[in-house]
Amino acid sequence: MPHQHDHNCNHESHDHDHEHSDTSGLGPQDNLFMHIDRDNVLALNANDENQGSDVIKPWHLRLSEEKFVESDADDSLIIRIPFTGSVRLRSLLLKTGPTDQTPAKVALFANQDNLDFSDIADKTPTQEFDVAQGREVGEYVVKTAKFSNVSSLTLYFPEGQGADTIRIYYIGFLGTWTERKTNPIITVYEAQANLADHEKIQGTEGAFSTPQT
Repeated sequence: MPHQHDHNCNHESHDHDHEHSDTSGLGPQDNLFMHIDRDNVLALNANDENQGSDVIKPWHLRLSEEKFVESDADDSLIIRIPFTGSVRLRSLLLKTGPTDQTPAKVALFANQDNLDFSDIADKTPTQEFDVAQGREVGEYVVKTAKFSNVSSLTLYFPEGQGADTIRIYYIGFLGTWTERKTNPIITVYEAQANLADHEKIQGTEGAFSTPQT
């Protein structure tokens, strides 16, 4: 994976190095594994032996092929992934396959929780990618402006590359996470702005009244 943060570093430190795993095994600093609500990950049209959470793995297991989700009735799959806060997404990480069990493409839908096979094909995805075959983890860099306040992602794999079913081994995300605020932050900014305006008006009035007296 390319170095993303080196230009921000003025000294050598593994904390800033995108390539190095930290001691907790979480991988890159912006890996969002800890912020996925794994208990509520849902896979639609998955084989009975599979759970959606099987593909949400810690960084050190990203290449593991022991657990996976395989489609059931055909070669399409929907995986819904809720986050525990608000996410600004930078990249989707995928390990799929093998070979013609690789999905042809993946469509990402931000904050659309209730999509299923009855309506998802008619919806316009937030962004979609063609999926390449390979045994490595592919990184798909999203348009961050479209994924700047994400509470859930729905991944739609409409078809495979030839096989009757598709397999997903690993799904991960890179980005930044913030805790959901119960009160909108904007009210704080408004209060500060009003206070500043008020002070400015008082000062202006004082300046104009001085020459007139």
